Amino acid sequence: MSPDDYIHRSAAQRASEVRSIEDPTHRLSENPEALLAMLGALDSRSALPPVSIDAALGVPAVMCAVGFLSRALASLPLQAFRGGDGGEKLDDGLAMLLNEAPNEETSSFEWRRHMWQQVFTGGRGMSWIERAGARPVAIWPLDPKETSIQRRNGRKIFISEGREYPARDIIDVSFMPKSDLVGHYSPIFLARKAISLAIAMNDFAGSFFASGGVPPLALEGPLPQGVDAFKRAQADIQRAIDHAKKANAPFFGMPPGHALKPIGIEPANGQMIEQRLFQIQEIARIWGLPPVFLQDLSKGTFSNTEQQDLQLVKHVVGQWAKAFEDELNLKLFGQRRRSRKAKHNLDGMQRGAFKDRIEGIARAIQTGQMTPNEARALENRPPDPSGAGAKLYIQGATVVLGTSPGQGHNGGPPLNDNQEDGGDADTDDKTEE
Repeated sequence: MSPDDYIHRSAAQRASEVRSIEDPTHRLSENPEALLAMLGALDSRSALPPVSIDAALGVPAVMCAVGFLSRALASLPLQAFRGGDGGEKLDDGLAMLLNEAPNEETSSFEWRRHMWQQVFTGGRGMSWIERAGARPVAIWPLDPKETSIQRRNGRKIFISEGREYPARDIIDVSFMPKSDLVGHYSPIFLARKAISLAIAMNDFAGSFFASGGVPPLALEGPLPQGVDAFKRAQADIQRAIDHAKKANAPFFGMPPGHALKPIGIEPANGQMIEQRLFQIQEIARIWGLPPVFLQDLSKGTFSNTEQQDLQLVKHVVGQWAKAFEDELNLKLFGQRRRSRKAKHNLDGMQRGAFKDRIEGIARAIQTGQMTPNEARALENRPPDPSGAGAKLYIQGATVVLGTSPGQGHNGGPPLNDNQEDGGDADTDDKTEE
């Protein structure tokens, strides 16, 4: 045997005799999570709590945001018009479906609130349009959890409880669609870490105050030998703490040479209040809400809270109302039918203070932009019975340039300061003489 063959043979024997340190019945290489758990990397105490829709709604700020937005959008008057916005307001069966009762079991408010709740939690709200021929006769809400969406031959199909519905019969509003326009994003899933942090803060605050404000403690001093002895000492100290709390005692005794020291950081040093306030603002950003509507007035003033009202209508409610209107018009009336249109009435949300509202209405009447009857309708008042309220009015001083007749300061003939032979001029001359 040559030296080279001997070397190769020895290397092969050594390679064949290499043994794994793993237990062959429990291979960590095939289960990396077990290895991480053994090393403490998957310790649940160091991970943020999981977030589901129900868990997220347990955070007061999330519950407030979802409840406020869904109720606000559901309470808007939803009207149908013939011929567009300026056309005749309809009062037929379709108007009843939209603004009163979409079906025999659900009111309009309840139907729309349910739909918006699904949009602002799971990310999608859906309703099925029941038709008699081409005429809508009822609208039924669907459970997004029981509904799947597929695309067949380029067309979307909705499948719910074993039935298939074409997209033209489904009112579908999503919080944020995916690139394929079939899937969608949930706001709670997208912001799960921010919401999970709020849950963790709430849990920490609850455990801190439930323990009487006593943080986790470490015992320092001569420790007993052995595991059992240490457990007995730990139990004795725990009983002493519990006894002091139940007896409302300000202190309890410790063995000589021992001391308890807190572990971790205190809530005040960890800026718990500031962090919880910041999480409210962070949650408000998820749905684009001004913080004042989550009861955060830490930076609110008399002027900026009113501006946040306008921001809510312009940049939040108005946008979602537009999305719902377009979906209703497409699915109820078809792609090319413009004879009828559904639209929300946002005037009620822009009322503001009574004084400002009345002054604004009066200005609109005086400048010819609104008839008195139209102004009275904004306040749900009947029209003027004399019929004069149906006309446009304008202040007398506002006329077309060049058409104003010459008038004096009291409505008489124009004054002429250069007149020499007249009443006032003669009097002045005689006075001077």
